[in-house]
Amino acid sequence: MLVKDWMSKEVITIDEDDSMRMAIKLMKEYKIRSLPVMKKGRLVGILSNGDIKRASASDATSLEIHEMKYLIDKILIRDIMVKHPITASPLQTVDEVADLLLKENISSAPVLDDAGNLIGIITKSDILKVMVSLSGSNRRGIDFGFEIPDAPGSIKEITDIFRSYGGRLASILISYRQAPAGSRHVYIRVYHVNRRELEALKSDLFSKFKVLYMIDYIEQSREVF
Repeated sequence: MLVKDWMSKEVITIDEDDSMRMAIKLMKEYKIRSLPVMKKGRLVGILSNGDIKRASASDATSLEIHEMKYLIDKILIRDIMVKHPITASPLQTVDEVADLLLKENISSAPVLDDAGNLIGIITKSDILKVMVSLSGSNRRGIDFGFEIPDAPGSIKEITDIFRSYGGRLASILISYRQAPAGSRHVYIRVYHVNRRELEALKSDLFSKFKVLYMIDYIEQSREVF
C-alpha cells in the first residue's frame, strides 16, 4: 500500500513569517496537529502543536492574558518550527513510513515529489485508517487469533476449515511479535459463517490449532484462551 493512495492531499500549510497565533488558529479550525512550513512555495520546516506548547509554556504562567496574546502575535513560525523535517515519498509503502514515524518519534511527515514539491502529508491518523482497512472492519463477523507453526501451508489449513463452514475471509494479518521461535501469530477475520455450525467449527479449530482468542461481533462475545 503506497503513501500516495493514503496521504492527505489537501495540505494546510503556514508561511515561516506567519505568527504563532495564525498557527494556533489553523490547527483549531482544521482540527490538525501539525503544519508544513513554507517559504516561497518550498517546504522549509514543520510545526506541531507540541512545538507551540513548548514555545509558550515557560511564559504562560507569569503573563497576563493580554500579554500572552501579544506574545503569540510576535513569535514567528520560523523561530519555533523544526527545520529540515523528515519527509516521505509518495512511492514509499505505508509500513515504511509508519516505521519512520515510530523511530523518529514524530506524528506526521510531509510528502514530496521528485522535484521537492509538497504534494501531501501522511499522519498517524492516516496510518490508523490503513490498519482499519486492512483488518476488514467494515465486514465484522468473527475474529480469531492463532499461534501456528511458521511453515508453508499452515495458514491454508485454517482457511480451508473456515471455507468448509461457509466462511468468507475479510482479512488475514500475521505477526512474529511475542510468538515463540518457529511459530507465528495469525489473526483472521471471517464472516458468513453458518451460525448453526459455529460450535462444530470451534471444535474443529480447537482440535487442530492453538487458538488465542475468539471475538464474535454479532453475538458481542469475547473469549481469550
